[in-house]
Amino acid sequence: MGDIISKSKKSEKSEKSEAAAAEPKKTGKKSISDIKDEEYKGKKVLVRCDLNVPLDGTTITDDTRIVSSMPTINFLVERGAIVAVCSHLGRPKDGPEDKFSLKPCATRMGEILKKEVKLAPDCIGDEVKALVDEAQPGDVVMLENTRFHKEETKNDADFVEKLAAPFDMYVNDAFGTAHRAHASTTGVATKL
Repeated sequence: MGDIISKSKKSEKSEKSEAAAAEPKKTGKKSISDIKDEEYKGKKVLVRCDLNVPLDGTTITDDTRIVSSMPTINFLVERGAIVAVCSHLGRPKDGPEDKFSLKPCATRMGEILKKEVKLAPDCIGDEVKALVDEAQPGDVVMLENTRFHKEETKNDADFVEKLAAPFDMYVNDAFGTAHRAHASTTGVATKL
């Protein structure tokens, strides 16, 4: 009989644990649907996407990752946000390399959206800020490869500040890279 009581207590604890796990945890993070539609209008939103697509030269051979980001981008565009997409592509060693430019991704995203997606010359700096400031609600711009800066993978605090500077909000749509403690996945989320 002692065994039955013991098992019963264990199952009560298990049920309580399951109930606690089912309740949403209260963090500072929100889903894009948690924010009222009107709160997006005119906001500059940095969206971390996973655009690490396979290329043959400058030709994208599989655009699945770009297409997968479109529901989030469209959600924000439809609500009047100014969307700036950032991502990495490949593993550049010493700064910018043409073969790792996000230019083909910007072109393909523009084709899908049926409008121009301007590619910024970098992911930080005055030119990026100017491009974002000039954008209108509903526009989409793409920042150049975040890994052109070695500080990206080190989650460098100064780099995080520069990356976050032009923006009001941050959305991480890059599930495939969310586990990395990089500036564009973890660092920016602490600032915006």
